[in-house]
Amino acid sequence: MSLSQWQWETATAGAVAGFATVAAMYPLDIVRTRFQVNDGRVTNFPAYKNTAHAIFTITRLEGLKGLYAGFLPAVLGSTVSWGLYFFFYGRAKQRYSKNREEKLSSGHHLASAAEAGALVSLCTNPIWLIKTRLQLQNPLHQSRRYSGIYDALRTILREEGWTALYKGLGPGLLMQVSHGAIQFTAYEELRRIMVDYKEKKQKSEGASNLLNSFDYALLGGSSKIAAILITYPFQVTRTRAQQRPSKEGIPRYMNSWHVVKETARFEGIRGFYKGITPNLLKNVPASSITFIVYENVLKLLRPKRRND
Repeated sequence: MSLSQWQWETATAGAVAGFATVAAMYPLDIVRTRFQVNDGRVTNFPAYKNTAHAIFTITRLEGLKGLYAGFLPAVLGSTVSWGLYFFFYGRAKQRYSKNREEKLSSGHHLASAAEAGALVSLCTNPIWLIKTRLQLQNPLHQSRRYSGIYDALRTILREEGWTALYKGLGPGLLMQVSHGAIQFTAYEELRRIMVDYKEKKQKSEGASNLLNSFDYALLGGSSKIAAILITYPFQVTRTRAQQRPSKEGIPRYMNSWHVVKETARFEGIRGFYKGITPNLLKNVPASSITFIVYENVLKLLRPKRRND
């Protein structure tokens, strides 16, 4: 198989996996975002007691449409992000493995994931900013509501300028690089251990035939938990930095560092983990779904090969 064919297979598998993940778990994404920005000092957000109460309240006040606010940019962002991530990740691994006979080390997996995360963050930050703002629109919101992704983009450019599209880029880069690096390194290492263990029990044509969907779900969920617990404060910081300014044009936070200082001052360490419960409920099974779809789509796209 040629290098270019392999890269496009991984990109396609990643894109399909990203779409399936977002569609299945999106309401929890809304709840997480609203918990993240509610610092207890603002009045334009409803008060939610817990995840279940948040879902019930959003459904009652805003309808099912409220649970899927910002769904289009979320699908676009996730599909593009996963596609680009697996594409850049695959290319990096191919580059590091060139002229090497032994398997890639943990350091190579880490560098590949970090490189892919940085490139994806630079490409997709405007999409995530628009998604965040659409998710935060609610009946208590005082500014004119965005009617959709195009209206949001046009309004942001007119009122705040193009640089507003890159608010939260700093913590976004830190989160994307570290989160992806931790998750994919853990995934690759756990996968290697599991494959080695199963190879001792049975002989197969390749590693992809040794693992089933349950194995991929377990690997994806376990690696995701580790990544979330370590990098979640970056996500809270980014979300708060990306909030829409007031109707007078005054931003809630001046920049990401201002978010960190204010959150630490008024809320302590707990403020950086607001929304962690719906985030885990969303992302652990979502990551399992992603890797199940990714690995199985790769199997469909790959021509069957025999051992030489």
